[in-house]
Amino acid sequence: MFNWLQIGAGAALGALVAFGPAYAYLYGKREGRQQAAVTALEATVKALHDRVEINASISTADAVDLCRDFGLSVDQADECVRRLREADAKP
Repeated sequence: MFNWLQIGAGAALGALVAFGPAYAYLYGKREGRQQAAVTALEATVKALHDRVEINASISTADAVDLCRDFGLSVDQADECVRRLREADAKP
């Protein structure tokens, strides 16, 4: 028959065997969430960096270049330039 020491050792060994996969599952889940958060943060930083570059290029461009970038016809581009200069003159 088994003695208490063997039963206790068997229970401890069984707990360790059961705990291993559970720990790996929970640890993997946490790592997955952390990686998703890091990826989202990197995407946000890149988007903000791109936006800063776009804002800088728009701020330094003159009205003619901006209207030309829209692909407008000559008449529409003239109206675009007029409206941009008018908007720029307002405080």
